[in-house]
Amino acid sequence: MKLTDIESVEPGQTLGKTIFSENGTVLLSAGVHLTVFMISTLKRLGVTMVYLSDPSAPDIEIDEVLSEETKMMVVQQMSSTFEALRSGKPFHTKAISVTVDQLMDDVLKNQNVLVQLSDIRTEDNAMYIHSMNVCMMATMVGLNMGLNMIQLKELAVGALLHDIGKVGLGETQEEGRTHHAWRGFELLKLKREYSLLISHVAFQHHEAVDGSGKPRGLSGDEIHLYAKIAAVADRYDNMVNGKTEEGRRLSPHEAIERLHALSGTVLDREVLIEFLRIVSVYPNGISVRLSSRQTGVVVGQHRGLPGRPVVRVIEKDGEEAVEAREIDLAQHPTIFIETVLN
Repeated sequence: MKLTDIESVEPGQTLGKTIFSENGTVLLSAGVHLTVFMISTLKRLGVTMVYLSDPSAPDIEIDEVLSEETKMMVVQQMSSTFEALRSGKPFHTKAISVTVDQLMDDVLKNQNVLVQLSDIRTEDNAMYIHSMNVCMMATMVGLNMGLNMIQLKELAVGALLHDIGKVGLGETQEEGRTHHAWRGFELLKLKREYSLLISHVAFQHHEAVDGSGKPRGLSGDEIHLYAKIAAVADRYDNMVNGKTEEGRRLSPHEAIERLHALSGTVLDREVLIEFLRIVSVYPNGISVRLSSRQTGVVVGQHRGLPGRPVVRVIEKDGEEAVEAREIDLAQHPTIFIETVLN
């Protein structure tokens, strides 16, 4: 499987990962042979990158923290929740609770899998997948930080709903009580089934530990741990999916470098340390150039060494491919990834 720019996709190539619609149903299934119509439809829906099956490396798979069933359940639940809010109706906290329970079960079963954010987004489902990813990553960090199951559930619900204040916001200037974090707090604090701490995840996830954040300029210990965790996950997911100042997607290693630069000022240092232990710096399927001048595809990960993956390179004799071999960077400390080629 290989991550490919949609502009480079050609008819007849095989989709490597399922793409979900806005309401959580399957838009295109993995394994389908793409047609001109399918490719143009994906472009129209705002898809910029897709995973394709790679005939030269058919065994490359991406280990997932969440199952496809759980992903469908979460996206469907977020779609119905946000639609209820747009219609002025109450959303169902029990249904959200059941959804979060299933997500947490997946996280607990797959807590040793490094996060590789591989779900393809359309303009319609982007907010739902973002919420799902922030929830998943926040839960994994909370687990690593020793939170108990009650605390993990509060964190997960808060992280899943951290952007609920954006529903119906439109182009309103986000200052003071019009900021989506404040609006989210006002919505969630009314839910008696929820701990007040859940609403504070939405309220504080844009605060910064140095006091430069919004909407209230809180700092240090004034910001709850749940919100500090959600803040890191939220920023990372936005970075790797194109919500940056320059408007481009960052590769995971670029995003991690930027997170490092924010440590101790915008982001909590201890939370960031734990976050960096759960994410893959170089996800499976991306093409890289090594310091040895060889090019290859990342095919494997190390939980304890996320920056030292296994890379499959093709040895050539002139223009002819001779053989593929794998270089485990954990076993070759003098070789490092020089450039990401995707």
